[in-house]
Amino acid sequence: MKYRHLLLEVDQAVAVVTMNRPEVRNALSRALLEELEDVFQELDSNARVLASVLTGGPAVFAAGADIRALAEADDPDQLRAELGAPWEAVAQFGKPVIAAVNGFALGGGCELALMCDLVIAGDSARFGQPELKLGIMPGAGGTQRWTGLAGKYRAMEVNLIGSTLSARQAQRCGIANRVVPAETTVAVATQIARTLAQGPPLATRLAKQAINAALEVGLQEGLALEHRSFSALFATADQKEGMRAFLEKRRPRFSGG
Repeated sequence: MKYRHLLLEVDQAVAVVTMNRPEVRNALSRALLEELEDVFQELDSNARVLASVLTGGPAVFAAGADIRALAEADDPDQLRAELGAPWEAVAQFGKPVIAAVNGFALGGGCELALMCDLVIAGDSARFGQPELKLGIMPGAGGTQRWTGLAGKYRAMEVNLIGSTLSARQAQRCGIANRVVPAETTVAVATQIARTLAQGPPLATRLAKQAINAALEVGLQEGLALEHRSFSALFATADQKEGMRAFLEKRRPRFSGG
């Protein structure tokens, strides 16, 4: 597919999706969000792609919503609709997706990064939820994911005061996995994606699903999901290959079966 606001590169089993509205610091317009929905649906159905990287490029991840477009919005039902499918396409993406963050990840841009499974932050990265300064509040998971990942008090500080966190602060509070030199952010994220793509696809998908469920359901329900998924994997060819390779002291060759 051709995209106006995104760049898509697929190299073997890894896709790199780059938001490409540099003139407005990758502001998340409706058109950009719709393209994100399309590209992640496309990648989820592409059996050859096993992991993805989402980035905004070397200077900025995404500096938030397109305020010029939002300033005149006054239809609550329409706004609720726009907070649905495009965001869910990223949040519900079945394969691993890594956010490679340089520069600002603010508002919706920060929420987008937190939907990803891993966050690699360049040393220039800044994370925050400044929505209250505009008379609104986060609407795509900012209150919920910050609380689940960083705890109530950090979530209150970021969401109510509008504090921004540096890359190192984000790493310390559990928002970023690694901090790397900004010029290497996408390369590091892509290398991690390549490592993930070498794993067993179904086991990776089910493990991701179970980890995400831990933030959404109670312990017993989460354990039941983990037990079902664990047991189901013993009927797969990749389980046989993985254990056989271990016993034979060689690298496994996973097929996705």
